[in-house]
Amino acid sequence: MTTTANASDRVVIFDTTLRDGEQCPGASMTLEEKLEVAELLEEMGVDVIEAGFPIASVGDFESVQEIARRAKKSIIAGLARAIPGDIARAGEAVRVAQRGRIHTFVSTSPIHLEHQMRKSQEQVLDIIAATVAQARNLVDDVEWSAMDATRTPLDYLARCVEAAIKAGATTINLPDTVGYATPEEYGHMFRTMIEKVPNADRVIFSTHCHDDLGLAVANSLAGVASGARQIECTINGLGERAGNAALEEVVMALRTRGDVLPYATGVEATMLTRASKLVSAVTSFPVQYNKAIVGRNAFAHESGIHQDGMLKNATTYEIMTPASVGVTKTSLVMGKHSGRAAFRDKLRELGYQLGENAFEDAFNGFKALADRKKHVYDEDIEALVDQEIALASDHIKVLSMTVIAGTVGAQSCTMTLDTDGQHSTVQATGNGPVDSIFNAIRELVPHEAVLELYQVHAVTEGTDAQAEVSVRLTENGKTVTARAADPDTLVASARAYVAALNKLMVKRTTVGAQVMSA
Repeated sequence: MTTTANASDRVVIFDTTLRDGEQCPGASMTLEEKLEVAELLEEMGVDVIEAGFPIASVGDFESVQEIARRAKKSIIAGLARAIPGDIARAGEAVRVAQRGRIHTFVSTSPIHLEHQMRKSQEQVLDIIAATVAQARNLVDDVEWSAMDATRTPLDYLARCVEAAIKAGATTINLPDTVGYATPEEYGHMFRTMIEKVPNADRVIFSTHCHDDLGLAVANSLAGVASGARQIECTINGLGERAGNAALEEVVMALRTRGDVLPYATGVEATMLTRASKLVSAVTSFPVQYNKAIVGRNAFAHESGIHQDGMLKNATTYEIMTPASVGVTKTSLVMGKHSGRAAFRDKLRELGYQLGENAFEDAFNGFKALADRKKHVYDEDIEALVDQEIALASDHIKVLSMTVIAGTVGAQSCTMTLDTDGQHSTVQATGNGPVDSIFNAIRELVPHEAVLELYQVHAVTEGTDAQAEVSVRLTENGKTVTARAADPDTLVASARAYVAALNKLMVKRTTVGAQVMSA
């Protein structure tokens, strides 16, 4: 079942974080991470989840298939080039879904046809007819995209759209593939297609905009105002080059400016910040502080004039409430004199529900942190609790660590790890303190994993800010990403590396079980 074009004020939200977003260099995700993101997208009411590109790899096929198997409400789409093998593979991947979609595409612009496709216009029209028909024989829901539509002559684009509709497409996507269009041009393209193409009223038209000129969201909204009823977007605007239209910005623009954009989505806006943080964590792509809607400073006011206005009436400088996107209204400063009741209330405010043992561990960690920091912010507490939750099930834990560094002599690390209850200690040297830490871990837990990413950023401002470290390890084709936070960057580095090793151990166990059952 697909959303019909009769719902004139309803905009379908098509999320492609797991496909187009993952194509952003360095943003690849593991199967477990993709499943976690897909589950949250469905929970927040995303209509269509493009789960991947099944022909790209065995891993991509398996992730699309598993997401399709688990989905209960969202349409699960698999991307396919206009090639029979691609389409067959995508059909196989989404076949298990309660609501599956094949999304197939082909280039239509003169520059693509000449330099990439090396096909004539007539040949491409034949390809569209054949491949869309093939996809429609596999599933009832077929989306066809004209790659580089915004640089395609409108007369020829109309012929391509007509061919796709005639062959059985139910959604027509006209992407601004290279982020070239302006809102006026993009809107005109949709109006022309809807007015000129026979049976255009039988399909949903879709936007898909890249942000090369910073116009992705503006173009998407222009497309909707001109008749499109699906927007393709990603969490945090993740995507190739400058990224895609940001889901959170599209949703809140429609919600906030209903006076000029009288359209609705089914997305639960209060979950936007949570989704942003999850995608940022699993991809290790930080969200810029001044990012619209979900940036750390999106609801922060430092100017005296702004603060005065906010104290008198929040609407003087806020066009939406922090709570509407899942942000706490104020950042209550917690300190070493705060008790259990205040800490428990803060956890509830931040959305955490911990058992008594987990609460005690988190509270003890908070008190230790408060002794080391002048101010403890919401972000500090979130990082602390996330880390305590992760540590609860870890096989390997950092017990103690001493690092010697400086301009004279070798950098060294003495470390004690707890591995399933067994304590072991080693001293190792390295080319710098971080290298010595990682060398010590390798000696205590021998492994062949390759360090692909080591990234540090401050959780909050100030010289006493917690450092959040992200580590990505790859071993035998398996990639994991983990993070840890601590006021001491070196401690955070050790914990992040060990957290990644714990994830690899889980993967080894899973793979071993699969081999034994095969």
